[in-house]
Amino acid sequence: MGYRDNYEAWLRDFAEDEATIADLQAIAGDEKEIEDRFYKNLSFGTAGMRGVLGAGMNRMNVYTVRRATQGLADYLSDGEKKRGVVIAYDSRRMSAEFAKETALVLCANGVKTYLFDALRPVALLSFGVRHLGAAAGVVITASHNPPQYNGYKVYGEDGAQLGPEAAAAVTERINAL
Repeated sequence: MGYRDNYEAWLRDFAEDEATIADLQAIAGDEKEIEDRFYKNLSFGTAGMRGVLGAGMNRMNVYTVRRATQGLADYLSDGEKKRGVVIAYDSRRMSAEFAKETALVLCANGVKTYLFDALRPVALLSFGVRHLGAAAGVVITASHNPPQYNGYKVYGEDGAQLGPEAAAAVTERINAL
């Protein structure tokens, strides 16, 4: 499918999501913006994914967060699902909402979930993963990027960002969706 087809599909598929539809209707006459938002899926790599907030496949939103989280859940073994995933978030716009969506998707997949009840720094997430013996961690942050960005970073059982092999395996699961 081309970017225009993807745009039209989002208008259809998310018709009940008023905020998403309003965002998509606001760009209806801007072909370059539509192309940028819909020509590809937001990339996932060793640093996770980050992008501008907004509706579209190439933007940070609840749908791209759910997709990445489903890929992570599919990557985890049954034993790792029992050990759980720790989730933290920063003060950026939509961070708390994205963290809750992450927890909901993981729980729906039988993954034990530890969600911090307030914003926490990345260092505390790394500590939490190791302290709890969790299989992974997710932090919602775009770190040093401008305020219109947010991000989704995955950490391994050692509390560090995923290495290239693990990130590639998660990416493979995400792309299979």
